[in-house]
Amino acid sequence: MATTTTTPPRVNLSDKIREALEEEIISGKLYAGCSIDEQELMERFEVSRTPAREAIQQLATAGLVEMVPRHGAVVATLSLTEYVAMLEMLTELEGLAARLSARRMPAALRRDLQASFQACETAAAKDDSVAYEEANRWFHQTIYDGSLNEVLARQLRQMRLRMRHPQRSLFDRPNRVRNSLAEHQDIMKAILDGDEDAADRHMCRHISSGGNVYVDAVARGSVPRG
Repeated sequence: MATTTTTPPRVNLSDKIREALEEEIISGKLYAGCSIDEQELMERFEVSRTPAREAIQQLATAGLVEMVPRHGAVVATLSLTEYVAMLEMLTELEGLAARLSARRMPAALRRDLQASFQACETAAAKDDSVAYEEANRWFHQTIYDGSLNEVLARQLRQMRLRMRHPQRSLFDRPNRVRNSLAEHQDIMKAILDGDEDAADRHMCRHISSGGNVYVDAVARGSVPRG
């Protein structure tokens, strides 16, 4: 009897490198203005020049990397004007995601939403801003997934990634974690209750208040620009 063999899926090397660099941008390991060296990527990931270059080009297309003459690729800096413009878009899209989640979030994701909120509570109780930022990311990602709209979810993920450095600094501000947790509770309750209008309203208020904390802090010079 003939045996059939299954060919393992081909690994896209440029995607693998891009995803690794995105995680480093999210974590802050790669900060605004940090150089990304093509040769270093080739050695680190044991790849040829082509996938390393393609990964950098993908990041540039997403607005995460800038090509600077005589310096090559560097992690993009987000100006305050750009941040405010993106914040306006993010507020409306996050509100839509919350509204859609209130309408159709599946049971499994409803449980994930509660679990992510509990993770936020635990981090807040420990006054751990790093852990809270990760739990916050989980909370919002669950709402993106719960919208059951992949186009919307993908757009929100890209925007969050682009705004990641400023967003990370929010939770070091006085009372921001406590306020964020209370806002999360309102959002979660509205979604679980199926109250679309309240979910949209609470989410928009949450995103606006968090963004304004950062904008005010930059205006006072108490945090660096992204």
